[in-house]
Amino acid sequence: MIDNLYVNKAIEYILDHINEDISVDDVAKYCDFSKYYFSRLFKMTTGESIYAFIKRLKMEQSAFRLKIEKDRSVTDISNEYGYSSSNYSSVFKQHHQKSPAEFRKTIADSSKKHPFSEKGRIELETYDEIDSKIDIEILADMRVIYERYLGNYSELSSNWETFLDKYDKYVNDDTLKIERDFDDPSITDVNVCLYEICITVDKTCDLENTYILKGGKFAIYKFKGQISYIYTAYQSFFANWLPNSDYKIDERYGFEIYRKVDCENMYMEIDICFPIK
Repeated sequence: MIDNLYVNKAIEYILDHINEDISVDDVAKYCDFSKYYFSRLFKMTTGESIYAFIKRLKMEQSAFRLKIEKDRSVTDISNEYGYSSSNYSSVFKQHHQKSPAEFRKTIADSSKKHPFSEKGRIELETYDEIDSKIDIEILADMRVIYERYLGNYSELSSNWETFLDKYDKYVNDDTLKIERDFDDPSITDVNVCLYEICITVDKTCDLENTYILKGGKFAIYKFKGQISYIYTAYQSFFANWLPNSDYKIDERYGFEIYRKVDCENMYMEIDICFPIK
């Protein structure tokens, strides 16, 4: 868990400005620390330097845009993340071991390899199968208690158990349990995925680790099934539903609302909320 208040503040700033030309100085200044002190603190907490963290997020989130926005040029996407076309191609290839054009040609196939299962490749759902499970809804803003993690999703269950024990007094019948994801594990190394686990609370909660989770328009995939099939649901949405719909993913990050969890049978009912425009 990333439990340092200032490092979390820095990560929020980076996420909010990832498509801008942000520097280590910008991040340190935002957190009211000297660049040298805060750089050491950030690396000690996350295992990455601020510069490496920003660069990695730019490369992985721009790769996600290459994956889901096939009608946009590489130049357009590279400019969005603050790179010239030639510089972007060089940095991208260094990170992903292939050029942006090669990545775009191969990502559909490589996304079918399940990163969390020994079953190997997944079989995608069709557009009609996915569409029957999706509702378009406007969600309200929600105040949440959160804890942020940088690691493998396989640790989610134990993290949730610890989290719910810690904040048990804030849980009631109206509480929503939410997981917020920032990475696509078909692109990001599964051991450095950034995610948050949250519960909704009312405005009287005065804990420091709270924020407003912004609502808006979402395509909500009503998932019911084995936990191992959640990855398939995501990749089916990106590969078959999104390009054949009238919607695009916007700049917000998605999240999951847990409706039912049966750990014994590895079964879940969740609302997978994709931010759309």
